[in-house]
This record gives sequence, C-alpha cells and structure tokens, in this order.
Amino acid sequence: MRKRLYRNSLLAFALLVTGCSGDGIGTTTTAANNGRQTAAAHPTLEQTNGTANSNAATTAKASATTREIVPTYSYKIKNSWPHDRRAYTQGLIFLDGILWESTGQYGSSSLRKVELKTGKVIKQIAVPSRYFAEGMTVFNNKVFQLTWQEQKGFIYDPATFQQQGEFAYKGEGWGLTHDGQSLIMSDGTNKIRFLDPQTLQTTRTISISDGAGAPVEKLNELEYIDGEIYANIWQTDRIVRIEPKSGKILGWIDLTGLLKTKDRSGEEDVLNGIAYDAAGKRLFVTGKMWPKLFEIEIVNNKERS
Repeated sequence: MRKRLYRNSLLAFALLVTGCSGDGIGTTTTAANNGRQTAAAHPTLEQTNGTANSNAATTAKASATTREIVPTYSYKIKNSWPHDRRAYTQGLIFLDGILWESTGQYGSSSLRKVELKTGKVIKQIAVPSRYFAEGMTVFNNKVFQLTWQEQKGFIYDPATFQQQGEFAYKGEGWGLTHDGQSLIMSDGTNKIRFLDPQTLQTTRTISISDGAGAPVEKLNELEYIDGEIYANIWQTDRIVRIEPKSGKILGWIDLTGLLKTKDRSGEEDVLNGIAYDAAGKRLFVTGKMWPKLFEIEIVNNKERS
C-alpha cells in the first residue's frame, strides 16, 4: 500500500516537474518573446521623434535642393560720361541716339533731352512747381510722364515737348516703361501695373516677391530690356530683373561701389535711372544728382575684375 502510494506520489511529482519544465516554461518563454516582438513593433517616443526629425530634415533638404536659386550679377564699367549734378533723376531712356530724362523735386522738376557723351541738356521744359515729376517713357509717338503724389500724368509731343494731355491714376507714380503693347508702371510698392496706352486704365497687375515669399517693396525706375523688366530698388544699389507675365524674379544686379568716393560731393542721392540702347545692346545707369552716367556690362560675380 505504501509502495503504491509512494509510486503514485513519485508519478505525480514527475508529472508536475515535467509540466513546469516543459509546456509551462515554454509557454512563459513564448509569451515573453511575444512581448518583446510587440515592443519592437511599437517604437519608443525617442525613436518616433528621431524618425520624424530625420524625415523632416530629408524633406527640407529636398526642398532646398529643388528650390531655384536666383542669381546675383555684378558689373564692369565700359564707359562713363558727365551727368548734371542738379538732375534728380526719376526717369531715363535712350532713344534716337540721345538720352531722355525726367527729373524730380518740387520747383525743379523737368523733362529734358541730353547728349550722351557730354551730358549737355539740348532741350528742356519745366514741370509746374506744384508737381514732383517721376518716371517717363516714349511710346506710340508720345511722351508719358508721371508725378509722385498728385495722381496725375502728363502727355507731351516728343518733338516739341508741348503738352498734349493728362491722365489720372490711383496711388503714387514712381517708374514708367513699356513693352511695345502696354505702359508699365511702378508705385513704390511691390506691385507693377500694366496700362492700356489708349485708355490709360490698368489692365493687369503683378506682385514681386523674393524666394522666401517676402514682398520686394520700393520698386522704382523701370526699363524693359529684352523681354524682362529691370527695376531699381529705392535706397539700395541693386536692380532686380523681373519676368513680366508672372512677376518671378530672374536675377539681381549688385551695383555696389559704382560711383566711387572720389566722385562724390556729398550731395548725391541713391542709384536711380536705367536706359537701354536696343540697337547697340548698351546698358546705361546713373543716380539722383550723380555727376556721372555709366555704361555697364552685366557679368557673373566671378568675372568682375
């Protein structure tokens, strides 16, 4: 009896040991492994943030790579000629072998024709003293001239400078040019207007912003050159090149140092005035009350000597 009970006890103990060391432990190990697999499938916060930061950095890098870089150009001086120190240049064009210039300030505004190489004024009329003259262009055998805050423009006969009419616009008048179809006008903001040359009403407007989306304000004197709009930026030594349909910036021209210290009297004002000789492919620039007008060549920065 005791032997049978003893054998039964041994058998029960063996079964107990077998169960614990076999299926029981195996089940516990599998559960533990399943737990690790579950933990591995759900990364920690640090891992999640690290992955997110890595993805963001990759996206930013790709964006920076694909973002178009706007070039900045420099210049070479090809020629320089005298310019009237009293001329507060607001508008400048080159037509029929001579310079045409609109000068500003109350009491001394004018419209004039100027010899290129001598700076001699060969024809001039005064603008009434209550007006501050601004940009100017010649289009369809008419001279169009803006005024600053008077919201009025003048139309002249190009041969006699006799006034033929006036036109009105909203806001300020700054720069003026044309593309062969429309008058193109700036008003000191980042906007450029296109005007019908017959009705002188605005037909469309473009806005100019930099690569970061910030508006490029103080667009001043304008010149239409080979399908682009060149614009002085008031109180800077830069010209911006603009695509006329979209307003996209095509490039910058840095004219820092153009007027040397030895040529300054202390009365000079900012760079302003762009004129283009389409036949000779010559680009002219000057400034308000500058003693010189320059013919320049636009070059890459590394090409400047």
